[in-house]
Amino acid sequence: MPSASLQTLERADGSATYSSNGFSIVGAVNGPVEVQRRDEIPDEAAIDVVIRPAAGVGGTSGVRERHLESIIHSTLRRVMLVSAYPRTLIQVTLQVIATPENDSSSGKLPQAASNLPILPALLQTSLLALLSTSIPLVMTLTSTLIAVGPGGVLTSDPSLKQCQSADSVHVLAFSSKGDLLLVESEGEFNLDVWENVFAEASRMCRGDPSHDGGDEDVSMDSEDATDAESFLRGVVGAKFARDQRWKESVK
Repeated sequence: MPSASLQTLERADGSATYSSNGFSIVGAVNGPVEVQRRDEIPDEAAIDVVIRPAAGVGGTSGVRERHLESIIHSTLRRVMLVSAYPRTLIQVTLQVIATPENDSSSGKLPQAASNLPILPALLQTSLLALLSTSIPLVMTLTSTLIAVGPGGVLTSDPSLKQCQSADSVHVLAFSSKGDLLLVESEGEFNLDVWENVFAEASRMCRGDPSHDGGDEDVSMDSEDATDAESFLRGVVGAKFARDQRWKESVK
């Protein structure tokens, strides 16, 4: 079960800590701030994404970090209302503070490993950190990791060992509007397998489509969440409730 908290850093405009499937990430968002002229975009904000591994600084040799940064950058551009802050910069920093036990001791993904297992945690941390700022969003997103084993058996939120032995591994992200925002896949699979992966990922992110909540109240308790969207609502709802209690206590 994932865990998350908002506003965990005092000197950032927005921040969040997110832990899931052995990974723990701290994210910080600062901005909008002044941007250097060479990076300025006339009609929207520039976004800078930096991923720092659990050990070391990444540097120019951190090819895996740079690849993940490019994926997160392109995804966040679709989520954020960048047109609200032209000629400015929004900085997103993601610090990996824990990785699964069978990961490398350096805190980076081993050379033979996939980039995909950590991607959902990085995406969710980015979104939660953005939600704790005043930066407007067009939508929210949820993401999940699916591994496909022999015989087409699907495993949701697989371990690194399960990912390494899988026939294929997939990361999918869905918007709060139900649109597919991101697909990253590795390995061999056919169309039937892909359709099963899509259906399972949609269920994990957005809940069971056969359940119609109607006029029932939406649970705001992240511990009761059965899908990623419900968990997200629970985390934000808990933060709002704490803020309201604090405001009432100082009246």
